[in-house]
Amino acid sequence: MQVAESNKFGFWSTVLLGINGIIGSGIFLLPGQIMAHAGNLTIYVYLFVTLLVLSIAWCFAQCSMLFTRNGGSYIYAKEAFGEFIGFEIGMMRWVVGSIAWASLAVAFVTALSAIWPPALFEPMRSIILLTMIGGLGLLNIRGIQVVKGLSNAITIAKILPLIMLALIGIFFIKQSNFIAISEQENAVGTFGSASLILFYTFGGFEILPATAGELKNPTKNIPKAVMIVIAFCAILYFFIQFVTTGILGVDLASSATPIADVAEKLLGTTGKWIVTIAMLVSIGGVNIACSFFTPRAGAAMAEDQMVPLVIAEQNRYGSPSIAIVISVIITSVVALSGNFTQLVMISVIARLTQYITTCIATIVFYKKNNPGITFGKSPMKLVIPVVALMGLFWLLSQATFQQIYLGFGALVLVAPIYFIQKRRVLQQSQNFAIEEQLASSES
Repeated sequence: MQVAESNKFGFWSTVLLGINGIIGSGIFLLPGQIMAHAGNLTIYVYLFVTLLVLSIAWCFAQCSMLFTRNGGSYIYAKEAFGEFIGFEIGMMRWVVGSIAWASLAVAFVTALSAIWPPALFEPMRSIILLTMIGGLGLLNIRGIQVVKGLSNAITIAKILPLIMLALIGIFFIKQSNFIAISEQENAVGTFGSASLILFYTFGGFEILPATAGELKNPTKNIPKAVMIVIAFCAILYFFIQFVTTGILGVDLASSATPIADVAEKLLGTTGKWIVTIAMLVSIGGVNIACSFFTPRAGAAMAEDQMVPLVIAEQNRYGSPSIAIVISVIITSVVALSGNFTQLVMISVIARLTQYITTCIATIVFYKKNNPGITFGKSPMKLVIPVVALMGLFWLLSQATFQQIYLGFGALVLVAPIYFIQKRRVLQQSQNFAIEEQLASSES
């Protein structure tokens, strides 16, 4: 059963879903981390990363004009480079989506322990994790109407405190703090690490093209929504950085909780509590986005029989219930394992590879003269994906050897699944052909 058009995400719900997929716990820690790495080059890091992410998002926007089904980067890679590359990208998105969901669920419990310490100890920790992951799975099984309403409400609830903090904080900025930072020694050597930190806080916008089948008028709405989402988050990030720098000054670099520290300066203990609760809401919101996207990554592959077709089966609410159950199980196991640092490292390369293949796919679709791509007649439009690729390969060079080793090693490990499934599908086709021949000969 397909999702009813009236239940799908409208344009502004799509925008809120994209914002929800990006803004999580990172923004509450980001200003201090960027200042510690970039120092007086912070503004250049923001400029570089924002332009890079906008160029990547533009490539996703172009490709999303061609497809109305779920899959995103998996579909783009499959159509541009063939089934095997598509499988690799799709499988990594599904697996890494589960890892990301697990890490965010653990982050929620960690944040909760700041106001309720028992949350960090067993068995309460496991109970909260399983209840949260399982509960979100059940909500998704019930259909996207419930998820849409919850996503809209939580996204608004998470961004309002941040906007208010930025607006109020402007009146408490001290110019001397900017002067003190400008006099610091240039941090050229750590520009790359600062760029990586900021770059990964923009991750999540790809949830929109990946869930195109759940969105209204996807070929029209997704391209606009993706660009609006990135622009909004970039502006919000910059203003939060600007305000925290103006209030905390050189102390920002050593602050582990910069936004909470600013709120405490402005509103006292009450401000710190407000930020802590806002952080919980924010992390909870990203968990909702992950629970929505992750199963659909697997279901999209199942529709093409890259994995067993049964995984794509939908219930009466139009939800891929089997894919949801599998994703919940994988996420729960990873979350309860307690130590998945190496698994999180895999996600670094997985995200870069899906971005790289999508940018190259944009060029491939253009070269094929696909009418859906709105490049126009000017070859200059190829500059955007080329610039995006240059930036992505530079970021890839900033990754550690362990991240690269684990990331590409994971791509090799999942490869046999493709050939096993391919052989299985071929065998089923042959058996079906034999049965048809026998039936026709008997008649």
